[in-house]
Amino acid sequence: MLKELCIAVMFTIVLVSSSYAMQKEGCGGDCTSCHKLSEKDAGELLKKIGVDVKSVKQSPAHGLFELLVEKDSKQGVVYIDYGKKHLIQGMIVNIETMQQVSAHAQDLPQPNQPTSLDVSKIPVDKAVVIGNPKGSKKIYVFTDPDCPYCRTGHAELKKLAKIAPDVAIHVMLLPLPMHPAAYDKSRAVLETKSIDLLDKAFEGKEMPKPAKDSSKNAIDEIIKFANDNGINGTPTMVMPDGAIQVGMRDAETMKKMLEGK
Repeated sequence: MLKELCIAVMFTIVLVSSSYAMQKEGCGGDCTSCHKLSEKDAGELLKKIGVDVKSVKQSPAHGLFELLVEKDSKQGVVYIDYGKKHLIQGMIVNIETMQQVSAHAQDLPQPNQPTSLDVSKIPVDKAVVIGNPKGSKKIYVFTDPDCPYCRTGHAELKKLAKIAPDVAIHVMLLPLPMHPAAYDKSRAVLETKSIDLLDKAFEGKEMPKPAKDSSKNAIDEIIKFANDNGINGTPTMVMPDGAIQVGMRDAETMKKMLEGK
């Protein structure tokens, strides 16, 4: 679930300004003494996304509350700033050790993350292909149009298509539970497999409503495949040899990876 909260970029680092101390405004040295957030209040703040707040703790990064949340029987963490204005989806990484840290580490399941899969099993008939559909090199990208990392990554995929003309980029739309609107956006794209509509989805533009049951079945099949193969965060790339790469790279790096460099 932690990765399901759109945190697939392994080295995402949340940096919080020391200005949260607000000592000049009268706050003492210990910010936690006056910054509080109850589970009930946190639930009210997050009611729009339909999660149950199980626990609230101070985050390892100063200035943030860390919330253990549950949706569809899966748990993960999100963060809310002390001002209670911003929801932060991601992971906190200790810069010195480059290891993820969490106030709820003991509460979270530790899944056995597969490192590869059989690419012949990927439901590529449900993909939207960017680049050269007949390209000899193939990459499979599981992505969510409402995931901010995916939106940045989508721009890199478009660049990759331009600099690597022999690459077929199979876009596997994987709407996450944390982004409820992404499900219908993904369905709308698959009903036409239009590249233009795909781009609009990742640009946050208005999308038509889906109208075909076949698109629901297609998205559900992608979701099932992803769940069955340990892909529970976006963006996630699968290389031609089946190696699973969590997160996205820039276009030049992806080109070199496909060339085996």
